Amino acid sequence: MYAIIETGGKQIKVAEGQAIYVEKLAGEADETVTFDKVLFVGGDDVKVGSPYVEGATVTAKIEKQGRQKKVMVYKFKPKKNYHRKQGHRQPYTKLVIDKINL
Repeated sequence: MYAIIETGGKQIKVAEGQAIYVEKLAGEADETVTFDKVLFVGGDDVKVGSPYVEGATVTAKIEKQGRQKKVMVYKFKPKKNYHRKQGHRQPYTKLVIDKINL
């Protein structure tokens, strides 16, 4: 069985036991998170939401919080002696999907 959930402005396909990376969520390691914005549940019994499947939830355990590799942002305007260099590290949360509930 699998489901499509909405979190952090993105839609993610998940299955039980799968590890996923999502935009940073509040919580510490080993805490449980429940997603109620389930768009689709697939498998033997298919359910499509409009926009969400009623009564369906996905529970996951936070494995760790972290930050991605640094991305360099460089602004430059020719002939104006203007240049700015800036780094950015996007925070993320690693989750392990425990159960898909209907």
